[in-house]
Amino acid sequence: MSPFNPRVRSERLSGQIAIALYRIAQAIQIMVRRAGQVYGLSPAQVQALLFLAYARPGVRTIGGLAQRLQATLATTSEVVDALERKALIAREPWPEDHRVIGVRLTAAGRRRVTDLEHLLDDLEAAIAELPETDQQSLHRALQRIVRRMATAGHVVVYEMCWGCAFFRPNVHPENPAAPHHCAFMDAPLPDADTYTECPDFTPREEVPT
Repeated sequence: MSPFNPRVRSERLSGQIAIALYRIAQAIQIMVRRAGQVYGLSPAQVQALLFLAYARPGVRTIGGLAQRLQATLATTSEVVDALERKALIAREPWPEDHRVIGVRLTAAGRRRVTDLEHLLDDLEAAIAELPETDQQSLHRALQRIVRRMATAGHVVVYEMCWGCAFFRPNVHPENPAAPHHCAFMDAPLPDADTYTECPDFTPREEVPT
């Protein structure tokens, strides 16, 4: 039975929560759209700029952006074209594979990200008004829901290295430029890269020891 039916969800707490999350998702869509409208940007363009600001360097490509937007390569290229015309991003050859097109923020693009990155402030403020214990319970519950949605293929979770099962901190002390290691890529990691978001993030507790 559908939680969109008010009578059905009134009898099911899970349905009431599902609709509450649906309404929050709608609110986020509106906040993204309104923030973009101020600067003449579509929601996809806003998401692209934020992705390029915070994703790890190895996924700042047309393909990586397409995965984040859950869009086709053709649609993603149109987003990149529009942002390039606005001088907010620039294409560049990928050093490891010249068939791959990298994408980076320009100086103007970085300034625009600064304008946009506060778009969730109202949502965070609403959460901050909750008691600390409620915030902790909400965080735990939402983490489980997000992981379930990720397992079902509805979302790709981007997170920092430090909670990832593949992250090996400080195993290359002889290499100050890249002292950490990613077991997923089997490659050294600079410290700065460990604080960016990665689509290959896997929570430690999800990998058997």
